Amino acid sequence: MHETGWAKINLALHVRARRPDGYHDIETLFAFVDDGDTIRATVAEADALIIDGEFAEGLSAGSDNLVMRVLALLRARYGADRVPPLAVTLTKRLPVAAGIGGGSADAAAMARLIRTHFLPELGDATLARIVSPLGADIAACVASTTCLGVGTGEELSAVSGLRIEGTPVLLVNPRQPVATGPVFAAWDGIDRGPLYIGADHRAQLIGARNDLQRPATAACPAIADVLLELGALRPWLARMSGSGATCFALFDAAAERDAAAAALREQHLDWWLMAGALR
Repeated sequence: MHETGWAKINLALHVRARRPDGYHDIETLFAFVDDGDTIRATVAEADALIIDGEFAEGLSAGSDNLVMRVLALLRARYGADRVPPLAVTLTKRLPVAAGIGGGSADAAAMARLIRTHFLPELGDATLARIVSPLGADIAACVASTTCLGVGTGEELSAVSGLRIEGTPVLLVNPRQPVATGPVFAAWDGIDRGPLYIGADHRAQLIGARNDLQRPATAACPAIADVLLELGALRPWLARMSGSGATCFALFDAAAERDAAAAALREQHLDWWLMAGALR
C-alpha cells in the first residue's frame, strides 16, 4: 500500500484578522504539486513507523507523529476490525517547517491510504472533516486539488473557472526552517483586503499577496534572496508559500522551469529545489 503526500503551496495568502482564540482569519488559494513525500504500509501485528529520506532527521516516529495520529483516529472511529495494525514507512522528501504542508500532506496521505484499502465508503469531504481537527491544512491536503480556504484555512470551496492544472512550478527552499506560530504572531495586524480570484486568474494572482512574507523574511532573510533570484528567471509569478521559507515560481513552459532549476542548482548548491507541475 502506498500514497503520496503532495507538496502544498499557497498561491496567495491574505490575513484578514487576529481571532480571540489565537488563530487568524485568512483567505488562501491552495494548490498542489505533483510530487512530495511518500508513505508505504503493510498490515502488521502492531503499529510501527519508520521515517527515512533526506529530511527524516529529528522527526518523531512515535504515536505523536501526525501519520500515526491519523491511523489511531480512524481506528478509534471505525474499529480495529476495519483498520488493522500497520507497519508504515514515511519517506521525507519535503523540508520540514517550510510552508509547503509537509506534516499535513503526510497526514492526509495516510488518511487516503487507509480509506483506499479499508474504508472505501468515505468520500473526500467526510475524510477531511474527520481528520481536520489534527491541523488546519489537513482538510485541503485530503483532496490535494486547487481550492479556496477561508476561516483558519479549513473551510474549503472550489474556485470556478480556475484552470491551472499542469502549470510548471519550481519550489525553492534555502534549507532554513521557519516556525509558523512566530510568523503569524509577527503579522502587523493590518487588513489589506480580500482575496478575489475570478475569470482573469493570472492578473488576479499577480495582484494578490502573501501577508506573511514580510514577517517570515524578517525571521529568515534568505527568503528575500530566493525571491530575488526566482524573479530574475522571469516566471509569471514568484511568491513565498505559507509561512515560509519555501518560495515557488510558475512558468508558461516546462522548458523555462527546467532552465531556471538548472541555473539555480549551479549557483546555489545548498538550496533545496523541486520541479514539477500543479495537480
